[in-house]
Amino acid sequence: KKYKMLLLISLLGKIILLFCFSQISLICCFFFLLYSTDEWKKRWVESKHRPDYGKFQLTAGKFYGDQEKDKGLQTSEDAKFYALSTRFKPFSNENETLVVQFSVKHEQGIDCGGGYVKLFPATLNQEDMHSESEYYIMFGPDICGFGNNKVQVILHYQGKYHENNKTIKCRINKDTHLYTLIIRPNATYEVKIDNQQVATGELEDDWQFLPPRKIKDPYARKPRKWDERLQIEDPEDKKPEDWEDFEYIPDPEAKKPDDWNEAMDGEWEGPLIPNLKYKGQWKPRIIDNPNYQGEWIHPEIDNPKYKPDPTICHYYNISVLGLDLWQVKSGSIFDNFLLTNDEEFAEEVGNKTWGIRKDIEKQWRELYEEMEKRKQEEEAKKRKEEEEEREDDIWGLEKEENEEDPEEEPGNSDRQKDEL
Repeated sequence: KKYKMLLLISLLGKIILLFCFSQISLICCFFFLLYSTDEWKKRWVESKHRPDYGKFQLTAGKFYGDQEKDKGLQTSEDAKFYALSTRFKPFSNENETLVVQFSVKHEQGIDCGGGYVKLFPATLNQEDMHSESEYYIMFGPDICGFGNNKVQVILHYQGKYHENNKTIKCRINKDTHLYTLIIRPNATYEVKIDNQQVATGELEDDWQFLPPRKIKDPYARKPRKWDERLQIEDPEDKKPEDWEDFEYIPDPEAKKPDDWNEAMDGEWEGPLIPNLKYKGQWKPRIIDNPNYQGEWIHPEIDNPKYKPDPTICHYYNISVLGLDLWQVKSGSIFDNFLLTNDEEFAEEVGNKTWGIRKDIEKQWRELYEEMEKRKQEEEAKKRKEEEEEREDDIWGLEKEENEEDPEEEPGNSDRQKDEL
């Protein structure tokens, strides 16, 4: 195991060195494997902001591709807040691409809780990190309830947090998934899940950082005679003269009673009967409107309040990556954290970590779930048999007690004879 670990670390070191000496200049390459319990505790700091934060443990979980390689930080206590962070040399993404990537496995079948990471400035006090601590980026899956599952991409700009307008659905099964956020210097972005693009666009369009580029012309008004009716009633269509549109008519055979007094009883009205010639309410036929002008569109003008900002999402002292979470049901495993400025390198790392383990892990997960299902069925069957045995014992005992007749004592029988 030690030899394999040294070999893997050596290979990883060669990859990073080769990459660092290429023509691409890294803003940061933060990537490490979580093997040793002692090592991860040295690199990660638990917040002391509140005494009841949940604890992380280093484990590959119940199903995995490789028990050592797939170890990650797992939430271990239900209904807890978590606050854990790690620090690295500060860097800036000004005029550079920023890639944030990590993997997470919701082994517990998460029902409500976060699975995201946060990037903090160098000014963060790690031992006092909490949900209100200022951060630059929050990225990753956020799940609460059956229909409320999405990928959060919250970005800090001018003292405010801005949530992405697009709804990006996350993966909610129990397998490990790879999440990647790419922010480019041309103010475009991309979100990938399992190295597949799920969202892309411009930062200005999908976040409300700035006022809109265009607004409706406040002086424009729809003309009074503008006709937006697609269809109208035919003005030349006339109701036929013999059209009966009364559903009920007075009964022609009804006679006013002889004793009817109009002064006392009012004007006599005969009873109504159904009109046999009734054809329904007449309506003129509908035709296309010859004067139709289409839907009136409010003209737009350039927004005088809009000013482009080329520094959107430029962060100058990124220095801490943290797990600031709430989970109702614990069990999520975080692994393979990576910060870099090379999209291809990030994809390669994803393929060599998540990509290698995903198929084997899925097979083990399916086998594990099948074994758990059989185990539960056997336990349920055993409990049912035990309950049936207890019921048989109870009913058998009652039957024996009912069948037994109390024997008469000899002394009592002799006394009865003497009395007779």
